[in-house]
Amino acid sequence: MELLPAEGSQIAKKHGFRSLKVVNVDMEQMLSEQPFAVDYGRLDNGLSYYVRCNFMPRMRAALALAVKVGSVLEEEDERGVAHIVEHLAFSATTNYTNHDIIKFLESIGAEFGACQNALTSADETVYELFVPVDKPGQLSQAISVLAEFSTEVRVLKDDLEKERGAVMEEYRGNRNATGRMQDAHWVLMMEGSKYAERLPIGLEKVIRTVSPETVKQFYTKWYHLHNMAVIAVGDFPDTKSVVELIKTHFGQKNSVTDQPVVPIFRVPSHQEPRFSCFTESEAAGSAVMISYKMPVNALKTVKDYKEMLTESMFFHALNQRLFKLSRRKDPPFFSCSTTADDLVRPIKAYIMSTSCKERGTLEALESMLIEVARVRVHGFSEREVSVVRALLMSEIESAYLERDQMQSTSLRDECLQHFLCNEPIIGIEYEAQLQKSILPHISALEVSKYSGKLRTSCSCVIKTIEPRNFASIDDLKNVVLKINAIEEGNSISPWDDEHIPEEIVSAKPNLGNIVQQFEYQSIGATELILSNGMRVCYKCTDFLDDQVLFTGFSYGGLSELPESEYFSCSMGSTIAGEIGVFGYKPSVLMDMLAGKRVEVGTKLGAYMRTFSGDCSPSDLETALQLVYQLFTTAVTAREEEVKIVMQMAEEAVHAQERDPYTAFANRVKELNYGDSYFFKPIRISDLQKVDPIKACEYFNHCFKDPSTFTVVIVGNIDPTIALPLVLQYLGGIPKPPEPILHFDRDKLKGLPFKFPTTMIREVVCSPMVEAHCSVQLCFPVELKNGMMVEEIHYVGFLGKFLETKMMQVLRFKLGQIYSAGVSVFLGGNKHSRTGDIRGDISINFSCDPEISSKLVDLALYEILHLQVEGTSDQDVSTILELEQRAHENGLQENYHWLDRILCSYQSRIYSGNVGATFEIQDEARSRVRKSLTPLTLQSALQRILPYPCRKQYTVVILIPQTQTSRFNLLRSFFQSTQTRYHRDAKILAGIAVLTIFAISLWRYSRRTVKG
Repeated sequence: MELLPAEGSQIAKKHGFRSLKVVNVDMEQMLSEQPFAVDYGRLDNGLSYYVRCNFMPRMRAALALAVKVGSVLEEEDERGVAHIVEHLAFSATTNYTNHDIIKFLESIGAEFGACQNALTSADETVYELFVPVDKPGQLSQAISVLAEFSTEVRVLKDDLEKERGAVMEEYRGNRNATGRMQDAHWVLMMEGSKYAERLPIGLEKVIRTVSPETVKQFYTKWYHLHNMAVIAVGDFPDTKSVVELIKTHFGQKNSVTDQPVVPIFRVPSHQEPRFSCFTESEAAGSAVMISYKMPVNALKTVKDYKEMLTESMFFHALNQRLFKLSRRKDPPFFSCSTTADDLVRPIKAYIMSTSCKERGTLEALESMLIEVARVRVHGFSEREVSVVRALLMSEIESAYLERDQMQSTSLRDECLQHFLCNEPIIGIEYEAQLQKSILPHISALEVSKYSGKLRTSCSCVIKTIEPRNFASIDDLKNVVLKINAIEEGNSISPWDDEHIPEEIVSAKPNLGNIVQQFEYQSIGATELILSNGMRVCYKCTDFLDDQVLFTGFSYGGLSELPESEYFSCSMGSTIAGEIGVFGYKPSVLMDMLAGKRVEVGTKLGAYMRTFSGDCSPSDLETALQLVYQLFTTAVTAREEEVKIVMQMAEEAVHAQERDPYTAFANRVKELNYGDSYFFKPIRISDLQKVDPIKACEYFNHCFKDPSTFTVVIVGNIDPTIALPLVLQYLGGIPKPPEPILHFDRDKLKGLPFKFPTTMIREVVCSPMVEAHCSVQLCFPVELKNGMMVEEIHYVGFLGKFLETKMMQVLRFKLGQIYSAGVSVFLGGNKHSRTGDIRGDISINFSCDPEISSKLVDLALYEILHLQVEGTSDQDVSTILELEQRAHENGLQENYHWLDRILCSYQSRIYSGNVGATFEIQDEARSRVRKSLTPLTLQSALQRILPYPCRKQYTVVILIPQTQTSRFNLLRSFFQSTQTRYHRDAKILAGIAVLTIFAISLWRYSRRTVKG
């Protein structure tokens, strides 16, 4: 049965999602094994290839080499070798030495980092590249790099020794609280299989001592072309020429006749649940995890696809219940969610994870089990399933509308899953029609039946995580027995749902009108001044058919408050968010927005208040209705919601006090920004002083006066449809009789901070379960008002330049770190059009504690050398290329244009004409690019950083408290006396999500290590 016209037809592409016909589907129909729109095949030597043309982003290609070889294949003396091979691939091969591969990638503007990386899991290793293809030879050379990875990785003693330090630092980085909890849960889940003993990061002993011969033996034994696939998705003129390049670079490689077969390792099932009570003194909070293991289902027929949809509906419906439960009076947990995770090739797991208050794990476990049992006994209601159905329908509609605008990296990932997991690639057009035809016929009963897979007799693993031991294994067993007895006795009541209003805005506001209108041709934007004083600027784009972004801002924020009100008001957004800033509780609003793609949020900053949104063009009215509600709703502090927020806040503060990194981060802030209340960490005593009524009053005032706000809208906007909505819901916001929080940007109260005038080096000692070390080296930056626009661009280039040099020296030359980051902070300055800008540039890395001071000195030496001797033409060429490629990618993204227009409005040179400001900033970037030479870059290093750099900087090093004695020499070397600091909490930003940070990571198995 053909659901859609033939692939070459343009009919389906021209029709919108709503015009797709609903048809009767044959459940036994096989899904195509041939990947849709992909040139797919296999070379004579066994190598598979996937090539697909895709123009998003333009003149870029997403490449990958997938290898069905992972850590589970390692012998005992090889534990960690699969990951080491991945590291060595970027270090040296037959035709590339001394990290020349990384130098090549950076020379064409492809950074070594998240996109230029690799990952090793239990079952596979994947090398990924994202490269420009706008110049001759770039694609060919990038494919040749993948060919080197496949058979030409060099494993010499010097290569291995140089890479050990980086791998060890990655190992140390994974041995934090989250890593230990993930590892322990993985071992418990995989008990009885080889997977339990083959975490990809390996063993420290092997990393430190494994011989080149052992590494080479593993590489030679398992890296064979029949285990590999090359994937190329990008802006190609055709697929045939790319296939020929693959044949050129891979076709001459010979396949080995006696290739070993990659074995399949079974994970045994078990009827009796496994229990674990894990105590982790550095844990971010208390949590419970329940996992149910089962075989991975093959996706071969339409029936299988329907089962996948039904499973997804089950998780969505259950998660909605769990969210609502977390927002009721005296909730059993702060957050709870369920998901499916493919663990290893043979099995997957349904995973429930929750974060809860301390000593609350048993209550949380009982609630988790009872809610699943409630579904088994009573099922989901038709209304609950209809809400989920609408949600999934809106998701597939969005994907269908943007089917010609998918990113090449996403399509590359589809090909990876096809090769590694046999997942079919059926095309979004076919998938959209399948979902539209199947979803309406999936009943509440079918969805509810999935709760039967979440029984404690189904290979179940139950685990609690607590900073201090409270629950015992006997306690966990008793909870399971209790819930089983309740379910068997039919003592579980049905789910009691809330009333859901029909309309977000009960009565439409009075229509506003346009007072003034300006066209800015240079940026393709239109600006409106509305009758209530709100300024609205919109830009129509065609980057994504289903995306509209907007941000509104007004000057005047937390810096204007006296210290006595700061802590209360700084929590205004969090407290109001729990109560409901749009006139409805979050749990109610969730159902009201079912089937709509709308997100709107708020932020209270030091100098501005902002609201931001992301929506589908068809849901723009709903998004603007939420903004209208934001301005016209008075949030009232209610005891229940405030109690939940303050409990979460206290747990977050306690979690930070347990984190060894907290003392380090607090000392960095204290040194660099002084003893200001704005930068001080929040303590429990501060939370006890929070006035929720004051917090809500302040929040209400922040979003009350539309005349102080400028709103920028970017995306797929049809002005004939959007403008009436803007006038209705933004123009209809009533202007108060008297101005509220109306500030002159030039008279804002600045944050009180001052960088030290001399060099300061300090060590912070903190108790740690396992030793690790963090370093921050920081330099003050002061930009004078005269050449401010150009100087800001120079700071950006300097940041990227310093990051590149730190990686070259500390990672690739010395092999002593895994990664280095350079961050620029200029956000402490008020938005004055006359004053100078103060801030800092910081260099961050982690390393072996015993060599931390030495690495700081080497970093300082390198920066001083660059200040005195200058740099090379190649270095300048590299950072220019990196910046240009990032700029080109940005020009194809709505977020980039939104940010650029906002920056133009907020620029100190803005004087009423946003188009002119934009042009001035763009011209400044061009001037800096044209002027950038080794000499001008050297001059910028001397001008923007202290010169010489050794005269003014701060260094803070975090080390384990147990290693204090080893640092006596280090301490005497430092100018200031080593001091021990209390582990206070960090500044509490985003407090509602801090307690579930570890949970979000636990959802993903410990089977993957980024290289």
